Formats: sequence, C-alpha cells, structure tokens
Amino acid sequence: MKEIKISTLESAKYICFIAVTLFTIYGCNTKKTDASKEENLPNVILILADDMGMGDISKFNNGLTRTPNLDKLVEESIYFNNAYSGAPVCAPARASLLTGQYPHRTGCLTLNMERFPELSRLKPEINTIADYFRDKRYATGLIGKWHCGMGEDFHPLKRGFDEFEGFINPSLVKSYFEYTLDIEGKTQLFNNKYLTTDLTDRAISFIKRHRDEPFFLHLAHYAPHRPLSAPDSLINYYKEKGFNKNSATIYAMIEIMDKGIGLVIKELEKLNLRKNTIIIFSSDNGPDPLTGNRFNQNFRGGKYTIYEGGIHVPFIFCWPEKIKPGFNNELIHFTDVLPTLADICGLTVPDDARLDGGSFYGILSNQEYKLPSIRVWQWNRGVPYYAQNVAIRMGDWKLVRPPVSTDIPEEESSQKFELYNISNDPNEENNLIDQNFQEYSTLKVLLEQKCRELEFDRLSK
Repeated sequence: MKEIKISTLESAKYICFIAVTLFTIYGCNTKKTDASKEENLPNVILILADDMGMGDISKFNNGLTRTPNLDKLVEESIYFNNAYSGAPVCAPARASLLTGQYPHRTGCLTLNMERFPELSRLKPEINTIADYFRDKRYATGLIGKWHCGMGEDFHPLKRGFDEFEGFINPSLVKSYFEYTLDIEGKTQLFNNKYLTTDLTDRAISFIKRHRDEPFFLHLAHYAPHRPLSAPDSLINYYKEKGFNKNSATIYAMIEIMDKGIGLVIKELEKLNLRKNTIIIFSSDNGPDPLTGNRFNQNFRGGKYTIYEGGIHVPFIFCWPEKIKPGFNNELIHFTDVLPTLADICGLTVPDDARLDGGSFYGILSNQEYKLPSIRVWQWNRGVPYYAQNVAIRMGDWKLVRPPVSTDIPEEESSQKFELYNISNDPNEENNLIDQNFQEYSTLKVLLEQKCRELEFDRLSK
C-alpha cells in the first residue's frame, strides 16, 4: 500500500476543520439545552382527562374504581378541593387552560368543529402556553386531543408545539381500538392498539427524546370520553361488582389511563427526572350524562351545565421536594395555570396578554398570592346566549342562570336566577335568592358587566 504523507501544516488544518465541523453539528444543537440547564428549569407535564368527574378517583369514592397511581399522586401533591374548569365542555375548557383566558375571549367557545368552525378555534393572535414555553427554549409537545381548531393555520404545530401526535377532531376516534392520529402533520390509521395505551407510549417516547433539555408536555388523554371501549376482561371486572355496562366500561377506561400515568412517572424516575418535573393532572369537565349517571360526590348536574357537576374538577399539582403535599381549599380556575407556571418557569407573558387568571404559586410556596375575586362560566352551542347556562362566583356565593337546552338556543331565556352558598351547600340544593337580595343584586350586576366585556372582546379582532 502506498504511504500517504501529510505535512504538519496540513495536519493542523485538518484538525481545525474537524473541530469546527463538530462544533457546528453539536454546539448549535445543544445551545438551547446548555442555556436552559444553567437555569435548572423544571420540566412540566400537564395531563388532562376527558369527561372525568370528581368521583372517579378511588381515593374519593371508597374504592369503587382502581386508580392506585392517581391515589399516590394525590398523596404526594397539593390537591385543590375547589378547582374549576374554564367551561362545562371540552373545546372551550381546553382553550381556557391553554391561554389563561375565558373561552369567549379566545374565540373557541363551542364543540362541533364542522358545524361551527369559526366558533371552535383559537384566535391566531392569541399565544398558547406552548408558545410561552417555546420562547423560554423548552421542547414542547402535545400528545392526544387538540379540539381547538381545524385548518392549517390552527394546527398545534402552529400554536406553539414543536411536536404533535394526536387528533385534531374527535370524530377521528371511531373506537379506542380503531382511530386515526395526526403524526407531525400526517394522518395514520391504527387498529392494532388501544388509544390510551398508545398515547402513554408516545408520551414516554417524548420524555426519552428530550431528557437532556427542559420540556413541556401536554398529555391530553381522551379517556373516559365516548366512544366507550375497553378490553372485555377489565369491563367484566367492574360488571361483576354490580355496575352497568357503561359505568363498568368507563371505570375500565380510567384504570387503563391510571396505569399509563404510573408508567410515565416510572420513566421519569428511571431517567432521574422525577424531582425536577412538575406534574399537573385534571379533567376538562364533569361526567357526560349521555353515558348514564355515576358517583360524582353528589354534585348537581354534569357535563354541559354550569352547575358544580359540570365545572368542578379534580386538580393535582405535584412537584417533589419543592412543595409540601396536602389539601387546599382555595378556589382555583383553569385560567390560573398559565400565570402560575409563568411564575415558576420564568415565562415571559406580555402585559397586554389579557389573562383572566392569576398565579397560585404563593399557595404552593407558602407565600402571599392574589387570585381574581370573581369567576364566570357560560356555554351553549353556536353564538353565545348569556342569559342561559351562565354562572358567576364570588367568595362562597354563586349566582346561576339555569341551562335551558344543550342545543342552540332559539331565544333569550326567561329562567329565573338561582343563588347558592357553595361552602355550605356544595350540591346546590338550597336556592337562597329570596333571603339574600344584596348578594343577588351585586352578583347580577357583575355578571352582566363581565358578559358584555367578554362578548365585546370575542367580536373584536
């Protein structure tokens, strides 16, 4: 073999070339990671169930269900006894959680994306929580349900998420055993997996890929939303306990989701990420009445209604060794999640972002805090009618204008207001409006003012 001679100068040039090449390849790719590591930013996993009620966690239903991982998570966390969704139905509740704003302000305020495309998508000019995390150089991912807008401009990949593996429209889920997912913008049919397990596996894969950089993962489960489906063996376990088929199937679906949450936590522990990862768990709204009645701590109403059964949701906030576990009775709302995480993770939210929530970081850190004094909810299909299915809460008092129909209202409601003291009457059984005219008058005026403000903002660009 012929010997090749390289001069000292050529050798030096070659070494420099290699060094520059390696820096270009690796240095640029790790710039985000290194800067973020210096700040020791916590990872955040935001897990959202779908149509899961307050009474679906084993710890709160005397063992009707099997949710050992959620039970353990409650023990390790601050559990908020008085946590509220942003709406009594899926899409607007998610819009509220993702933006820190009331649904009407975001433009995403009803469900059917084909029937009401312009009323079921987030306004493009409004940033999502993923936008703020990405600006902080977090890796951002959404696994599961989107339901906040169809069309190219409203795709999750254009709303702050670096990665998306899930479904835009719930109609793509024919069954938990047959469903179509959007994988980074391309659709794929699956009929050999179980949806909830599949989403868990994808979430774990995301964590593995981004183990060396701070990440924000929104794991948006579909369980236990219709179409009800689970393995027969698990359904039969609950049927043998005396539950009807629908309830048995729902509890089986929740058990599978719980198992997946346990696997996610186990992966964090395996990768030595558990202590520096915030886990939040909640549900978008209360149980769906179309699947039948099940135990929900005796709250009145359910999904679709602004009674407690529709908007009062489980809420777990876990940050190991950073916050003291326990139960807290402060009223918090989906709009508070973004400002709270902004405080913790140093996200830059501009003053003109029009956030409706406040930060409850002071509760977590045993410091002073200030949350909004009033909260409002309203929902109906189509263009909003603020005279029905609307509520406002201030302190212990909640003023309600009852729902009329779950379909599009045909006219303004003539239903009379109802007034409840939620602290004394969480099941909303005793209408106190006749005995408390001052509270009624005050809340009525505040509600009317807020509704006018939200409607004006909804219609503005």
